[in-house]
Amino acid sequence: MKKGFSLLMVIVLLTLIFTSCSTPLGKASKEYDTINMVWYPNESGEDLREARGEFAKIVEEATGKKVEHKLTTDYAIAIETLVNGNAHISWLGAQGYIQAHSKNDKILPLVVNSGKSGTLDDAVYYSWLAVKKGNEGEYKTGDKYSIDNIQGKKFSFVSNSSTSGFKVPSAGITSYFSKKSDWANLTQDDLLEGGDGRFFKEVLYGGSHQGSAVNLLIGNADVAAFCDSCVDNYVEHIEGTRNRPGAIYKVKDNAAEPFHNIPGEEFVLISVTPVLNAPFVANTDVLSEEDKKAILEAFTSDEVANNEKIFVSKDSDFTGFFSKRGDERFIQVDDSWFNPIRELSN
Repeated sequence: MKKGFSLLMVIVLLTLIFTSCSTPLGKASKEYDTINMVWYPNESGEDLREARGEFAKIVEEATGKKVEHKLTTDYAIAIETLVNGNAHISWLGAQGYIQAHSKNDKILPLVVNSGKSGTLDDAVYYSWLAVKKGNEGEYKTGDKYSIDNIQGKKFSFVSNSSTSGFKVPSAGITSYFSKKSDWANLTQDDLLEGGDGRFFKEVLYGGSHQGSAVNLLIGNADVAAFCDSCVDNYVEHIEGTRNRPGAIYKVKDNAAEPFHNIPGEEFVLISVTPVLNAPFVANTDVLSEEDKKAILEAFTSDEVANNEKIFVSKDSDFTGFFSKRGDERFIQVDDSWFNPIRELSN
């Protein structure tokens, strides 16, 4: 009888533990004194600790609440953490936001960073397809770069939740090759895996934009997709026109992980596509309306626009997320602004 009672108590206790662990923030109580920010793998590195901290300061000053960072090694984990209410805010790519919103319509965008104009007109970054320096001749038709010969190669994406590291390049590849008789029925799902009879010989996932670039530079992939802004802190432009096919970039001598073992390695862009800037987003089911308004007001302020640890000037040694080349600032956006990315799946 005692054994049965003890076993019952263990089951009850385990049930309570697992239930409490899975209860979203804000569901058990409408009051909270800590705001959780969850970060993609791209922004979870030690080299960006101070940059994350600067965002925490802004949120803390705006709301009067403490900020706790949740770092991840996987896009899906970051998205699910937000969707399930275990984080209040995050910085997701457009595709990650769309996935999160489709799972929980309480996930809504707050702001995106503008372009140099200080408006949404040029609020874009760039999705690259790159190859190692020395191999670029394989991807030319005459004097122009072409993606014709990427078929049958080893290819690295970032994550299937990445906008510029999967959604945009996969849409471009399928659109281009589906016009050819051999691949008339090619879909984006066909690009998820490689192997015999498939479009790619092998498909790898870097887990971050940095990881995808490293897959290329250490020889694991022949072609890799990643974006300009996510590797900007680690590489330098050395030849050609920036963000145009034919541009050559080199890993900096003092580059942080994961580039620290490959200084001087070079790559060439063979395809470049503009992408809508990534939003800061909130789970409005767990973030109070009062805190949401306070964070919006802070992010869109002139003070933040002029904060050199948020929008980093060209001659600064600070390692941050955004560059200051003109009138960059944060601008409020709504869900419909991301419809062009949604349409890539149609």
